[in-house]
This record gives sequence, structure tokens and C-alpha cells, in this order.
Amino acid sequence: MPEEKRMNSQRHLFDIPDDIAYFNCAYYSPQLNESRTRLLEGVKQKSHPWERKPSDFFSDAETIRNSAAVLFGGDSNGYAIIPSVSYGIGTAARAVEPQLGKGDSILILEEGFPSNVLPWTRIARERGVRIIKVPVPADGNRTKSIINSIDKSIKVLALFSSHWTNGGFINLLDIRKAVGADVMMAIDATQSLGAMPFPMEEVKPDFLVSAGYKWLLCPYGFSLMYVSERWRDSRPLEESWQARENAGDFGSLVLSSDNYMPGARRFDVGQKGTTTILPGVIAAFEQLKEWGIGNISDSLVEINNRIADHLSALGFQLPDSSQRSPHMFGATIPAKYKGNLVAELSKRKIYISQRGDSVRFSPHLHIARNDIDRLLESLDESFR
Repeated sequence: MPEEKRMNSQRHLFDIPDDIAYFNCAYYSPQLNESRTRLLEGVKQKSHPWERKPSDFFSDAETIRNSAAVLFGGDSNGYAIIPSVSYGIGTAARAVEPQLGKGDSILILEEGFPSNVLPWTRIARERGVRIIKVPVPADGNRTKSIINSIDKSIKVLALFSSHWTNGGFINLLDIRKAVGADVMMAIDATQSLGAMPFPMEEVKPDFLVSAGYKWLLCPYGFSLMYVSERWRDSRPLEESWQARENAGDFGSLVLSSDNYMPGARRFDVGQKGTTTILPGVIAAFEQLKEWGIGNISDSLVEINNRIADHLSALGFQLPDSSQRSPHMFGATIPAKYKGNLVAELSKRKIYISQRGDSVRFSPHLHIARNDIDRLLESLDESFR
């Protein structure tokens, strides 16, 4: 892993016109040029199916597993290739559901993203399990609010590493220490994985799931899931032939095996090996490794601190810096402003988003100094 350092703009690796200032990666990240190249090559390969070998149905997924272990921690056997966060959280819910009953509780967050809320509310109804919903804290300290809500009945924590609406930081390490090792922790890391380091070995998530199209810079339709050893023998959502131990021997598929491949491969989505998406994922992971997650985080916090300081001077309300993630943050618009800030900025080809009562800023390494200058100048014109 490269030594941590602040990085210059990497705009040359993306196809972003000079007049576009895009601060909205928490919505949808731009695609790397190299990913696009490999995706197009993958599409062409389907034209010559006779060139595809049985090993090609598995090799890309194994490359991704190995890269994920280097980037995010854990062992490569623990990673599964899935299509969405809802698929991964659904897998976690199916695994733990038989162990839940009356008197147990599942902790979720108020304003949590639906993919990590809906499966748990269904289980609660069907198993007679209580839902503990942690409200949005007035002081922005979600970690403290979560820990204060924990009691002995809790069997599942459905959490995030950065809150999706405003980048509010959640200290999963402190929470793991508070609950101990026996409570299942199902983490949706979509809004942080790839943009800030994740302490996998210390947090020990039972299930860690992330969509790929945001901070992982991957094509839409790819998501990643890590499963701890405790749950790797659980029942998967589907029974894919590619997850069985004899899958590489096409001649013996008429005699399907009762045994799964090792690790978390049983949780892979079916047809993972025939998708044209995975070569684009490999390119994105290669670039993340070259940059280094720590370098990305350090670079983005500098950009965001400059924006945040300017917003504070204009009267925006921001969480304390200790409660903000390095790569994204939300700010409450001053009450005196009656316009539509997102729409105003988009007319100038400056792109942010709004979630709840917060406007959200989420840059990546494509941001150049001129993008920041244009954003700040436009904010000045709107609020002074």
C-alpha cells in the first residue's frame, strides 16, 4: 500500500468535461476511463463465445475477492459477488432469522437507508421480535445514541459506517466493543467503503455489504459482501451451480454436488461469471489499490474542509468535524434562503444533492481547484 499522502486532481483518469464540477459521488460516482475500456472489451467477447473457457466463469470473481481482501481487510474467502445491497442484507437476514424469537430485539436507525431497514422490519413482524429505532441525535453523535440504546435483548445491529443522508460518522469499533462479539452486526458500508479506511479486523462485522456504483467506482449492478466465518455455512438466497465444488468441471454438472465451494462463494449471485460487469470492477479495484484508501480519504477531507469552512461563514449549520466522515458531509441551508440551491447550482453545471434537510457534498479525486473555486463563488452569489 502506498505511503499516505495528499493527492493532486486525478481528473485525467475520468471523462469529465472541464466545465463540469461534480460533487455528488454519494449519489453516483463517475466511471474511470479504464473501467469503460474493459467493459466494452467484455461486451465484444460475447460475439466470440467459442473463445470462452470454463475457467473464465470463475477467474474474474476470484481476482475481485483477492483485491477486496487487500483493499478492505479480511480474507479473500470471505467475499461474495452480489448484485445489490438488498441482496446482501437479505442474505444476512435469512442467516440469523431462525435464531430470533420473542424477547429479542433488532436495532435500526431512524432515517436508515431502506435496504438495511426493510428486511429487519419484516423479520420483526414474522418472528415477534422488537425493533429498537435509534432517533436522529440533536448533537449529531450517532455513535453515542446507538450505544445508549443497546440492551441485553439486542441480537442484531443494522448499521452504517457513514450515514447516507449527510455523511454522519458512526464509530463501529466503539459499538462493537459495547455489544461484544455475540451480537450480529450487519453493516451497509455503501457510503464509505473505498473512500475511508475500514477497520475490518477490529470491528469484525458479521456481514459487510456495499454497493459498487458509489465510492468503489464500479459499474452499476455490482455489489460486494463480506461474510464472517461464523456465518459462512448459512443458507444462501439462491442455489447457483457456480457455487458448487464441481462447478469447474462442465462435464460432470449433470451430477450436481451437494457441497458448496469454500468460504462465502455460496452467497455469490448466479451467473456472476458470465457478466460483462466484472472486468470494469477489476479495473476500479486496481486503481483504488494504486491510490491507496488512506490517500483518497486524506485528499477528500482537505477538499471538504475548505467547502465546510466556507459554508459555515455563510450561515449553514454543519455537524461538528468530529461527527463528519472525511469524504462526504451534509449542511443545513440557512432558513432565510427560499430558493432551490441544487437547481441553482446545476444551472451552472455544479452538481450536489439534497437528502432530507441537508445539502450533501461528496467529491472524489476528479475534483480540480477550479471546481472548488466555482462552487464557492456560486455559493457567495446565492447567499450574500
